[in-house]
Amino acid sequence: MKLSRFAAFASSLLLGSVLALTGAGAAQAAESAALDYVALGDSYSSGVGAGSYDSASGDCKRSTKAYPRLWANANSPSSFAFTACSGAVTTDVTNKQLGPLSSATDLVSITVGGNDAGFADVMTTCVLQSESTCVNRVNQAKAYVDSTLPARLDAVYNAIRAKAPSARVVVLGYPRFYQLNGSCIAGLSETERAAINSGADHLNAALAKRAADHGFAFASVVPAFTGHEICSGSSWLHSLNWLSIGDSYHPTASGQSGGYLPSFRSAV
Repeated sequence: MKLSRFAAFASSLLLGSVLALTGAGAAQAAESAALDYVALGDSYSSGVGAGSYDSASGDCKRSTKAYPRLWANANSPSSFAFTACSGAVTTDVTNKQLGPLSSATDLVSITVGGNDAGFADVMTTCVLQSESTCVNRVNQAKAYVDSTLPARLDAVYNAIRAKAPSARVVVLGYPRFYQLNGSCIAGLSETERAAINSGADHLNAALAKRAADHGFAFASVVPAFTGHEICSGSSWLHSLNWLSIGDSYHPTASGQSGGYLPSFRSAV
């Protein structure tokens, strides 16, 4: 008799636990479904390099394999606006991308700042010029990040907060591009690769600080990309591609799904 009562009690506890977990899962799904999500930013958010571009997005090259679209597909928010655009600088975000934001917006993601700092010119200089010229160009970009970029980021972040006062805003950084002493046997020197990595780290530190000062979350993608940099033998980044120059130094589809998506998901 006592054993029967114990078994019944244990069964009721187990059933209660299952129901509680089911309820928590349903609540989480309902919470995701209720979200209004807006994805802003530059080519690292639009998905350049991942392929499968939405023809309607034109030169913005919004990919169906970009992390914002992947997250939206997995979580089915009540609304999803994807305005990130290849080549965008901070003023482009402010002037062209904030239309979908409103007091109802719950979640915002953004990558921006790399184009302001002249990332494309840095890479072009390093590929075509001497080692010393490359290092000097990286140092110029670092100086810009210190002197000019913070105010530009402030303007963007203030505009986002003004239009979406209740939203959780996630600022994502940029990957470190090279695995040093890796598998590459040609191309840039180790000094140049180290300088470029240092420039990415410098930019990420500035983004993290400005995000924190505005009460935004910062999601570093460096840990996720570690072991998948250029010269790693398992790269999630395009190296220099003369046949599709715009893809160069951008995440592949694997970089979006394995690098950016989990970093964003953790921050959300």
